[in-house]
Amino acid sequence: MPPPLRLNAVAFISPQNHPILVRTFQKGQELKYHYVAHTSLDVIEERIGNTTTTTNKPTDGYLGLLYAMDDVAAYGYVTPLKVKIVMALALTDAVVRDTEVIMTFKALHMALYQAVSNPFLKLDVGTEPANDQLPYLAVGSSRWKTFRARVDEISRALGNNTAS
Repeated sequence: MPPPLRLNAVAFISPQNHPILVRTFQKGQELKYHYVAHTSLDVIEERIGNTTTTTNKPTDGYLGLLYAMDDVAAYGYVTPLKVKIVMALALTDAVVRDTEVIMTFKALHMALYQAVSNPFLKLDVGTEPANDQLPYLAVGSSRWKTFRARVDEISRALGNNTAS
């Protein structure tokens, strides 16, 4: 049986490239994983622009390995609403299977989908009703505890035990 994935952080980024939620599972490494999320955006934009020329299906949001840096491998996923999800996995000698990464991304996507689909969730974070990113800016607020709890639950299912 292969060793489980070690999820160090997960980042949700809005279609306008603003961080929605950056959840780290390594104490004292928050800034590092904000950096990983932001540096992934260039690679994601490049891959999204090339989906018509590659063999990827346009409906497939999995972007694969974005890059590896020191002890972290960044993987990317784009939802149909153009929300980007970046996972930072610990680099180990074990083989990382795409199916495991895709399943984790789909679970994270479903957690976001369920949070955004909640009809009782108030999204009144500003006075500008025409702003498209207002629902996403509210994710970090205390009203989104269930979403953060689901992300933590997915991390625990992979074998991690801490969140910050």
